[in-house]
Amino acid sequence: MEILANTVIHFPPRLSKSRLLKSNSVCCLRLEGHDNMELPLSSNGGSTTKNDNIWRLFREAQQNILYVNKQRLLVMEELNKTKKEKQLLLDEIEHLKADKQTAVGKYKLSVSSELLLRIDSMVLTGMIDIKEASELRRLVKDYRIEVADLFTQSLHKEDMELLAELRYLFHKRKKNGYHIIHICTEMEPVVSVGSLASYVTGLSRALQRKGNLVEVILPKYASLDIGDVQGLRETEMEFYSYFNGQLHANRVWTGVVYGIGVTFIQPLHYSSFFSRERIYGYSDDFERFTYFSRASLDYMVKSAKKPDVLHIHNWHTAIVGPLFWDVFVNQGLEATRILLTCQDFDSQCLQQPDKLALCGLDPSRLNRPDRLQDNTKTQLVNILKGGVVYSNKVVIMSSIHSKGTIVHSLSHGLEPTLAIHKDKLVVSPCGIDDSIWDPSKDKFLPENYIADNMKGKAVCKAALQKHLALSKHASTVVVGCIFSDVSDVDLENLKAAIWVASRRNIQFVFMGASKTPKINRELQLFEEELKDENTRFINKYDEALSHLILAGSDIILCQSFHDAVLQVPLKAVRYGAAPVAITFNDKVFRNILEHDPGKTKFAHYMSTAFANLSLSQALDEIKNKPSHWNMKIMDAMSKDFSWDAECYDIHISAYASIKNL
Repeated sequence: MEILANTVIHFPPRLSKSRLLKSNSVCCLRLEGHDNMELPLSSNGGSTTKNDNIWRLFREAQQNILYVNKQRLLVMEELNKTKKEKQLLLDEIEHLKADKQTAVGKYKLSVSSELLLRIDSMVLTGMIDIKEASELRRLVKDYRIEVADLFTQSLHKEDMELLAELRYLFHKRKKNGYHIIHICTEMEPVVSVGSLASYVTGLSRALQRKGNLVEVILPKYASLDIGDVQGLRETEMEFYSYFNGQLHANRVWTGVVYGIGVTFIQPLHYSSFFSRERIYGYSDDFERFTYFSRASLDYMVKSAKKPDVLHIHNWHTAIVGPLFWDVFVNQGLEATRILLTCQDFDSQCLQQPDKLALCGLDPSRLNRPDRLQDNTKTQLVNILKGGVVYSNKVVIMSSIHSKGTIVHSLSHGLEPTLAIHKDKLVVSPCGIDDSIWDPSKDKFLPENYIADNMKGKAVCKAALQKHLALSKHASTVVVGCIFSDVSDVDLENLKAAIWVASRRNIQFVFMGASKTPKINRELQLFEEELKDENTRFINKYDEALSHLILAGSDIILCQSFHDAVLQVPLKAVRYGAAPVAITFNDKVFRNILEHDPGKTKFAHYMSTAFANLSLSQALDEIKNKPSHWNMKIMDAMSKDFSWDAECYDIHISAYASIKNL
């Protein structure tokens, strides 16, 4: 009763205060001021009425108490909701703080890269000599963050004023990290055709995050996507490079991409080399990229760059290897070493030996079995072979194959050369960019999640089902499939997998298309034939939707475990979906993974966790061993397969080994 007395009661509409007062005064109205009136009720009747009124009041009091309790529960719910909203706001503030810190870090890297490019300009204009340029570059590299803080407001200044400030700051200190220069033909997102682009950017960012200085030299393609190039500008000074018996002028453009200093070389006389629609696929590709390779080395000497490692890629810049050792090593680059990366050995570039003279090489010296002469077509020289022979280290990018498998089964005629140089060969897996592909902070997802709390993955599944008009059942298994290109062999395997899903009442989401119109028509006909309400076809690649498919799927069918372009297996593992390979060749890969001891950590993990799973086996395990399956998925999500992990470790070890030669 004390609680009621101190509580303000909000009466429901059906029970007003006037009604309660009226009920309380029924008996009093009959007696007060009417002493001589004869009462119509007997004493027993009055007692009955009084008791009825009391019981009615009691019931109404009960209803009021229930109503008050209900209101109190509503208030508590509202309070809890407010607390949750407050926590969400606090979490959002923390995310914003983290994003701000990341943005500040990226900006500081950009400032450092801009300073390095300004130092290059000072060398080209003769403002400073080679020795001083080297010292100033080392200052910027070794103390990147401090230098960025000091020079944020100085980048707009003229070169002379900026140089005075750099000289004032300069103190010789102990060297830290490595200085790496990539001479390459692709870099994401500026120019991207295949796996090379994401590799160059992903590895370079990882190297810089851990204290190394990285620069990239690219051709100045007409088709460059310059939207993500900060501070793109043309330098004042032209430089000359040798080609076909003459010196030719080149323009130099500089900019910063993701904190990495990038130099773009633009030929003037051979202006048509890089003003075309495509990057590759022309009859004069050898001439185009040989010109660029020679020009890159001439530019390095002119600007007094002295990197620890010159990192070259595929056959397109492999000619740098023999050029470096035969022409440039004694031009101030005695301490530099060469590392070649091969994405694969499919394309090697065979040419007539006399074409080597275009860039200043001596064909008679190089057209030998132990140098550039092709192992099979001995009348030709093999440019990629020359890169292998003349590099100090060769990194082969493969997520699943070991060195032995590559040398003996996937070398495309280079087996004798690779066998001779096997000690310089290293295999590295690709990585993923965890600033983009991370379910804990993915901005494309309706709710983020981590391995220890998978609630958000269920929300993502529901969102995917809603987006594609699939029935919403959390217990329904969703199989996703993301292809960059569907080949003839893949199509039959894909059809078989979809039929398996259809028979087992599994929801199947396919995204991808073929470069061949005939296969696209076959896919369309198959979709019409299937007529399955649980299957959806998205006949184009959609970046935002790919994030949701990865997050909302329980299984991701992969074109191959070695997917260097889209890196679907790596992303599937990161997003808590089991990667299952469906291509015919992966039956061979599974056998390789099981019996080859020289595999990478990623290959070893895949072989023990997912390599032996067919789609049917994976579905059975989800159904019959759900706890075991969930533990496997959580364990997979906890693995680090980013560029900063195994890929970085292998490359930094390779750099260290060749610097010690």
